[in-house]
Amino acid sequence: MKWRRWLPCLEWGRHYDRSMAAQDGLAALIVTLMLIPQSLAYAMLAGLPPVAGLYASILPLLAYALFGSSRTLAVGPVAVVSLMTAAALGPLFPAGSADYVGAAMLLALLSGLMLAGMALLRLGFVANFLSHPVISGFISASGILIAVGQLKHVLGVPVSGDTLAQLVPALLASLPQTHLPTLAIGATSLAFLWWVRSRLKPLLMKLGLGVGLAGNLAKAGPVLAILISVLTVSALHLDQAGVKVVGAIPRGLPGLALPTLDLSLALQLLPAALLISLVGFVESVSVAQTLAAKRRERIEPDSELLGLGAANLAAAVSGGFPVTGGFARSVVNFDAGARTPMAGVLTAVGIAVTVLLFTPLFHNLPQSVLAATIIVAVLSLVDLGALRRTWRFSRQDGAAQFATLAGVLLLGVETGILIGVGLSLLLFLWRTSRPHMAVVGQLPGSEHFRNVERFDVVESPGVLSLRVDESLYFPNARYLEERIGALVAARPQVRHLVLMCSGVNLIDASALDSLEAIVERLHAAGVQLHLSEVKGPVMDQLRRSDFLERFGGRVFVSQYEALCALDPLSVARASRRPPLTLP
Repeated sequence: MKWRRWLPCLEWGRHYDRSMAAQDGLAALIVTLMLIPQSLAYAMLAGLPPVAGLYASILPLLAYALFGSSRTLAVGPVAVVSLMTAAALGPLFPAGSADYVGAAMLLALLSGLMLAGMALLRLGFVANFLSHPVISGFISASGILIAVGQLKHVLGVPVSGDTLAQLVPALLASLPQTHLPTLAIGATSLAFLWWVRSRLKPLLMKLGLGVGLAGNLAKAGPVLAILISVLTVSALHLDQAGVKVVGAIPRGLPGLALPTLDLSLALQLLPAALLISLVGFVESVSVAQTLAAKRRERIEPDSELLGLGAANLAAAVSGGFPVTGGFARSVVNFDAGARTPMAGVLTAVGIAVTVLLFTPLFHNLPQSVLAATIIVAVLSLVDLGALRRTWRFSRQDGAAQFATLAGVLLLGVETGILIGVGLSLLLFLWRTSRPHMAVVGQLPGSEHFRNVERFDVVESPGVLSLRVDESLYFPNARYLEERIGALVAARPQVRHLVLMCSGVNLIDASALDSLEAIVERLHAAGVQLHLSEVKGPVMDQLRRSDFLERFGGRVFVSQYEALCALDPLSVARASRRPPLTLP
């Protein structure tokens, strides 16, 4: 049983049959056709030779199939992680150089070790520090940044820059140098790929094709764009006219070798590796959970960590760069009917065959076509409307999302996401440092207690009932003292204060000290503190201290029981009033 937990392949492998193999084979064929142009394009985005994208799509898929728990997640190079790789390595080495390639492999090694270590220590919860608004803002900003950065390949102009503030002025200044043949190929590819993504499937369905077949053919659009552009460049000798092409791609499977283990470089890359690991894991596990839920399957976060760790380690020893589960190709894999991770294994076989036999065919592939492939793929990730929806729901989350988006666009990828995470944590601490506390009273004719400012309730003149809607810990301990002091000072007739703890899930040492200080101040004012509706784990915490023996009050199961014991006349008044009828 323990082996099956860490090797999910032992579970699905026992039930593998011919029917599953047929479905996995079809899905693998479709994903392979989609992955070939994406792998070449994302390697270029990462600043690496195109073949590195193909290498990163072979062994990592095999490694994930052994250790990953998702049946349909498709692992490989993705746009956001490729951008983060380029952002980490660009300032250190010339793009495409041997040192750059070695550093990319080292980055994958560090990421793989971190993910595998987190799996063994069961630290998947660390990814929770990347909130959904921060991830959404980061992905949208990355999509915009990637799309703008790839325009230089569509225009055929030399432009450099890592932020929107650097890229946009440089692109505008370079417009007079636009290479017209390159622009013609790039713009045509953009228009064609956009039309394929949005219009080809409905057109094929009108012609009588089924939904599944029409969708699968539409997914092969980038392959068709590659074939047409290669034939065009070859026939018209456009490479001699200045159109930049991919050039020679080595044929043959990658050799297995560890990256150069440079300790100083590893320490320098460690922060980037951590961010890549966390972002990749969050993106991957979100996709995996969504797809698993559609088939009523489940994934194991620790297995996902180990699967992604193994995939990155495999990329590190086979000439690749950091990888993770991709949203688009995973959805395609799911829609194409993949039943098990064997679809990924078969996809790896397809990529390996391509590397062995067909890489010479990509020699005349224009870089502008790969850029168009990237632009169309990443623009689907941009969701600026989410910023408005988040702001309307929660201004704090909206601020964190906007700060992440603006930080990535204006300051860079790593800085932007660190700003978003830092602001999210600060806003969380600020929000929980002033928790909602409500004075409550009894609803007439019931045993329920509600906020006196929202309901027509019966209050006890001698018993102050205060409900705390947040765990008590160091950021809000002092606020609790101040709030109780102000409430008691405003009610000189109060002799008992009942702290209603239905919303309290934790009391830390700082809050316990504050409770002891509150008890002393209330005693000096002639008021006794009591507790009600304390949850079991919180009671266990309190029993590990001597607070319950020293504070002098009682712990009631319910607020109604507390009021019956401390002020039965108030309960009687509430019972005589007619029950409150809600609209």
